[in-house]
Amino acid sequence: MGKLDGQVALISGGARGQGEAQARVFAREGAAVALGDVLEDDGQRVAESINDTGGQAMFRRLDVTEVSSWNSMVDETVSQFGRLDIVINNAGIARVKLIEESTLEEYLEVIRINQLGVWLGMKAAIPALKEAGGGCIINTSSTAGLEGYAGLGAYVSSKFAVRGMTKVAAIELAQYNIRVNSVHPGPIDTPMIRDPQIRASSDQDFDIARTSPIPRVGHVDEVAAMMLFIAADATYSTGSEFVIDGGVTAGSALNRDRD
Repeated sequence: MGKLDGQVALISGGARGQGEAQARVFAREGAAVALGDVLEDDGQRVAESINDTGGQAMFRRLDVTEVSSWNSMVDETVSQFGRLDIVINNAGIARVKLIEESTLEEYLEVIRINQLGVWLGMKAAIPALKEAGGGCIINTSSTAGLEGYAGLGAYVSSKFAVRGMTKVAAIELAQYNIRVNSVHPGPIDTPMIRDPQIRASSDQDFDIARTSPIPRVGHVDEVAAMMLFIAADATYSTGSEFVIDGGVTAGSALNRDRD
């Protein structure tokens, strides 16, 4: 018996990194998983791999900034699997640039994917979740939704917004038995933070992680385990922030030197 037997989960950004790990863990726990991403080859590979190992998965191209793309994703998920119980808004990007040097277009690119994408995902999924009698929405924020980071003005703005809209949605949807929570990962070893375009920031992230209370970078499977806990076990939690950062946001130690 899996923790998610009979349930259906839709995961945006499911083609790699944290989204892929979440899809694999949820499938192992009995959920049918619908993966949405713009990375079509990677997404198909993940879905086929899950199906080949006895799980249930489908992949569809999803542009999280488009209303029609979200509506199609939800409709096709329900058509194939019969219902929708869990939504993980996981898709996101980061761009490193000082506010003074950023263009409006660069700022809005991050806001559209990280912030608007989450809002559209919740809006598109609500009717299906209501039809199922309730469910769970998990929005991926960041430690950048809890504190500021120089050079990440757009990213921080978007992740604080995700944190706020999660609380609003939790209040609005509780009457329908729909829980809404945000997850706030710290430095996690994913393709995104290894992207050469944000290498300078990822170096900083790795340095922060090495001097945090748990002196290492986090793994995608650890984030997936947190997502599973929220979806399956945290039944009295809504509007909450689940932090998984190795202690980065706990505060500064007096002596952080390590051998």
